[in-house]
Amino acid sequence: MSDHHVIPVRVYLTIISILMVLTVVTVWVAFLDFGFLNTVIAVGIACIKALLVVMYFMHLKYSARVLWLYAGAGAVFFVIMMALMLSDYRSREWFPAPAAWEVTTTAPATSAPH
Repeated sequence: MSDHHVIPVRVYLTIISILMVLTVVTVWVAFLDFGFLNTVIAVGIACIKALLVVMYFMHLKYSARVLWLYAGAGAVFFVIMMALMLSDYRSREWFPAPAAWEVTTTAPATSAPH
């Protein structure tokens, strides 16, 4: 238990200030048109914010290296799952849907009340 590390309040206030500034930057970038880079920029800022939260508020920065391994493995697994999900999403329009799955635009005939 001698490995307990006390982080000064000043560090927490600095990190929360950085997180707030990054949130404002994310909102600001959302209103600008960067084309396909809007998503890349937003995800990049979100990753930086997540890294700050994990490192300081979850105390990973001062933890044992095996916890770094677990966090890194979780991040790699997340990237793999996102890549698989996005590859499925992007490839859906490569093949046309079968005719039986097409939506008909004509409504079925109903009988009028007597």
